[in-house]
Amino acid sequence: MCAPFKTRRRDGSAWAARGQHVIALGDSAELHGHGRGRRRVRGEPPSAAGARPGGRLRLDIEFTGLRSNLSGPQQIRYIAHSCNFYLFPTTFGILDSEFSFQASSVQFLNQYGFNYNKFLKNGIPYMNEEQEKKIRHDILTGNWRVRSSPDKDQIKVVIDEVTRWLELAKEGDWMTLPGITGFQAFEVQLVLRQALPNIWTVLKDEGVVVKKVSKQHRWYLQNTSCDRESCWKENILLSARGFSVFFQMLVKAQKPLVGHNMMMDLLHLHEKFFRPLPESYDQFKQNIHSLFPVLIDTKSVTKDIWKEMNFPRVSNLSEVYEVLNSDLNPTKNSGPEIVHASRCEKYVETKCPHEAAYDAFLCGSVLLKVAHLLLQKIYHIDPVPESSFPQYLDVLAPYVNQVNLIRAGVPKINFSGPDYPSIRPPILILSVKRWPGVSEQQVYHKFQNLCKFDVRRLTRSQFLLLTNKFKDARNILKEYRDHPTLCISLYRYWRHSPNVNCLLQVCGIVTAWALLAFILGRSGT
Repeated sequence: MCAPFKTRRRDGSAWAARGQHVIALGDSAELHGHGRGRRRVRGEPPSAAGARPGGRLRLDIEFTGLRSNLSGPQQIRYIAHSCNFYLFPTTFGILDSEFSFQASSVQFLNQYGFNYNKFLKNGIPYMNEEQEKKIRHDILTGNWRVRSSPDKDQIKVVIDEVTRWLELAKEGDWMTLPGITGFQAFEVQLVLRQALPNIWTVLKDEGVVVKKVSKQHRWYLQNTSCDRESCWKENILLSARGFSVFFQMLVKAQKPLVGHNMMMDLLHLHEKFFRPLPESYDQFKQNIHSLFPVLIDTKSVTKDIWKEMNFPRVSNLSEVYEVLNSDLNPTKNSGPEIVHASRCEKYVETKCPHEAAYDAFLCGSVLLKVAHLLLQKIYHIDPVPESSFPQYLDVLAPYVNQVNLIRAGVPKINFSGPDYPSIRPPILILSVKRWPGVSEQQVYHKFQNLCKFDVRRLTRSQFLLLTNKFKDARNILKEYRDHPTLCISLYRYWRHSPNVNCLLQVCGIVTAWALLAFILGRSGT
């Protein structure tokens, strides 16, 4: 899922690393895992709690590095190096993540040819900082045990096999345990060294090599060899961290992070690689800003461009790319040239939507094409002279740290300052008559040809309708003004809330009983 872009001059010579760099985070496939303990972050905008990942498991993450020439007027060629990383959460000791598959998400991934074997069998491990601290403490102090049943069964088989071999082996003899590689190989070696004091293990290409040694030689190897236990345990931790090492490299680079509709991506990056999501919304913003000081959401940029250029309506990243790559874009022929590297020519002729590396390529390409279009509007000439990447960053400055939100109380989150005031259309309430057993899905399909709404059940016959467009709210109020069975009006909390109505009813009953008691008391005297 990594699609680094390198820039080259027309003569083909590569530019040095002194050029500007950007890390673009594109859309990626994911399984929706419903975890436990889901809660709303204090102070978050309305509807942002719905975006909280909870136990969602990210399948893959992709990044695009962009580098540009800083010194010359020549047109820049961007070379895209695309690759996919399949991630699977680390299982080590007590660290054993729980997640569930949402059926529709599995069907979606099947539709686009997702490789479950690479994900489940060969997925790269990862962890956040809190999990790393716990594992580090357990490994370095020796307070570590195999707890998962499959691992226990495999370890038992390995120990039995090595024990039987030790009974007949002589000092200096060795045996190989084939088929044990990667992080699992460190785990097996750790257990064997703890269980058997007269062996030594070495990891080689063909597997784990077990050698029979004396106790004195074992002590010598543990304390003086290049494979001494302290260094070896650090290697175990490094292997367990997996992709988190790459995340730390991104953080240390402090380069701009670019994405398309990237709010969910930021939530996942925080929770899976940094720390669990904080209770405070402001703390979440602060953490993200410290990790990635410069964020650019191409969704926010393209929303403004689309209105101004009167481009056709689009619904996803692929459609955005197609419009910018078509004759509708006035800078199509003068914009930056973006090509695939020699080993990444799969995407030259084949479109692979929702494949991580391909989405990363689309996201980086949209960034460059939109930036060039904005630059052309400033100069009012085409081609733009000396259109370098630093100029692209300058023209994108108004969009820095402005991350788009979908159907939320605010249109975007400002990660470097206060958020925008809420401009969300009012919530509508639908009262249904003579339609017994109606569901949220039926209500949604009823209105989908007119406009798009989020539908939430309020009572048995009432539903809340939420949209992010004022025009849709006005249209549906006008269309169903005098409808005999579907009554739509503005939602008023004090009038329509079931809790308020229940409270008023209880207060009314209490007041009536108090008044009745007062009247009967007076008549009795």
